[in-house]
Amino acid sequence: MLEQIENRRSIRKYLNKKIEKEKVVQILESARLAPSGSNTQPWTFIIVESEETKEKLSIADHHQEWMMTAPVFIVCVADIRCRISEGIRLDENSPEPELKQIIRDTAIAIEHILLEAEHLGLATCWTAWFEQDAVRPILNIPEDKYVCGIITLGYGDEAPNQRPRKKMNEIVRYEKWQ
Repeated sequence: MLEQIENRRSIRKYLNKKIEKEKVVQILESARLAPSGSNTQPWTFIIVESEETKEKLSIADHHQEWMMTAPVFIVCVADIRCRISEGIRLDENSPEPELKQIIRDTAIAIEHILLEAEHLGLATCWTAWFEQDAVRPILNIPEDKYVCGIITLGYGDEAPNQRPRKKMNEIVRYEKWQ
């Protein structure tokens, strides 16, 4: 698995090649199996292949035109009702601590998507340069759901070099901070 982790890149240019349905299903299965706090499984995934909808999403996602080269978008949505029963409006400024748990759990599932795609020879990029109010109406997502990211998915048409990573001794501490 370390090989896929090491090789995974954020790809922003894709081949004009359809993705096999069974690969998309396998990628979604990897997300379905992700761990979550108290087994809440707060995630929902919306598969988008329509050129019209993809265009609207790429515009909402800060006019990132490169996204349109990907044949599939996976919109990753967290359901806040798994931890907060009363309806609240969730956006970038919400203070509730449960929201962080919901987003964390959905992020784990998203990472499963990225790594399983890499394992299957596909490429991805996790995008999130959007406001909730710009994306929700495009897909009829209720206000009590939080869009954690839009994943572009396809066969990569670029091979960027690995970006620098910090050394292990810069990020690991033992027993306490110092």
